[in-house]
Amino acid sequence: MPRLEDDVAIVTGAARGIGAAYAKALAEEGAKVVVSDILDTKTTVDEINGSGGTAIGVGCDVTDNDAVDAMVNTVISEYGKIDALVNNAAVFADITHKRFEDIPDDEWAMVMQVNIQGVWRVSKAVVPHMRERQYGKIVNVASTTALKGTPMMLHYVSSKGAILGMTKSMAREVGEDNICVNAIAPGLVISDGIVQGGNWNEDWIDNNTNTRAIKRRAMPEDMVGTIVFLSSREANFITGQTVAVDGGSVPH
Repeated sequence: MPRLEDDVAIVTGAARGIGAAYAKALAEEGAKVVVSDILDTKTTVDEINGSGGTAIGVGCDVTDNDAVDAMVNTVISEYGKIDALVNNAAVFADITHKRFEDIPDDEWAMVMQVNIQGVWRVSKAVVPHMRERQYGKIVNVASTTALKGTPMMLHYVSSKGAILGMTKSMAREVGEDNICVNAIAPGLVISDGIVQGGNWNEDWIDNNTNTRAIKRRAMPEDMVGTIVFLSSREANFITGQTVAVDGGSVPH
């Protein structure tokens, strides 16, 4: 039997890239997947449904409380419950590398709004429904940049450091409700945004790869096993943890 048979899972930022890979993997394990994004979700939804899975797309800007509440209400109306939430939506691939003193105020604010407050907004909208059923899995997407102290992208690194702390604190607040909150910390993954963007040159990618014990580039498919596991009942006694999935660049 698939590990997530009949579960309902929301994945934010799932229209493309790693988020789309997460959504597809959850669907392959039997979950009814809600593909949420500010971008058009049709491609990901069609791929899941065309492969025999079940998915719906719901547009949502995680910086907007009303939009988040509307998305969650749509899920409850459609499926009646929420078993898992993957907080993946983030600003990353479009950020240009720059010294921290050169980061504009509006760019800093945008990264914090999406990467930190977005996780908080969606989680607080979902938790009451999980608490009512005394079951739930929340998986926050952090980054090994926060464990390394990666230079030239201080706003992004700071936002992912906040996710590490949020995961621990949230886990302690909802543990009595049988809700598990964990984080995955990927290394640099060759996603659509990296491939299509102009911010990531080959030297940067190769230098990152060479820090790993497993010296190859990471693909979205390398992340999905951890996402599925942390979203499943196999992880019922794991909470407040961060799993680094980066080929051994940061033993953690």
